[in-house]
Amino acid sequence: MKDLTSIQTKIYEIRGQRVMLDFDLAELYQVETRSLKQAVRRNIERFPEDFMFRLTKDESNYLINIGKSQNVIPPDYNIGSTELFAFTEMGVAMLSSVLRSKTAIQANIVIMRAFVAMRNYLLSPSVPSAELDELRRRVLALERGIEDTNAAINDLSEDNRQEFDDVYMALAALAEKKKETSERPVIGYKKN
Repeated sequence: MKDLTSIQTKIYEIRGQRVMLDFDLAELYQVETRSLKQAVRRNIERFPEDFMFRLTKDESNYLINIGKSQNVIPPDYNIGSTELFAFTEMGVAMLSSVLRSKTAIQANIVIMRAFVAMRNYLLSPSVPSAELDELRRRVLALERGIEDTNAAINDLSEDNRQEFDDVYMALAALAEKKKETSERPVIGYKKN
């Protein structure tokens, strides 16, 4: 049986709900995906929309493309004309009444623990608030750094303005000097 962490990586957020997909569940229950779907279809009244929903073609294609590129979905997986089923936590619990093998029961227990662990993590006040505090500290540090950088740029701009003023003054002084030197008599040999 897989550990909680590996199962948690198979829990996706789709339509604002945490769900597991049919092929992942079939793998965990050690049954074929088609068998799992067949059992669900035979007992469809046990799976209302808040327990299980079918992904649209666009959602399926997006998940398949992203999943294959990240090695989440097996490269040989082909949806073909079938549709993907997404099971919420309650839907996964309901699967245990549809799939009755020992493996399915054990897998269901571990999956339910994974959902609960994930929910507890997300609802835990200490972890997110500590992470938020760390993010706030980093943002404040960045803001201070930006303020320091802007101040340095302003100081540099003021220094540059002063240097440009000095250069213009020097150029003006040189231009005046050139006028004075051009009015002097030429000294040296005369050319015939």
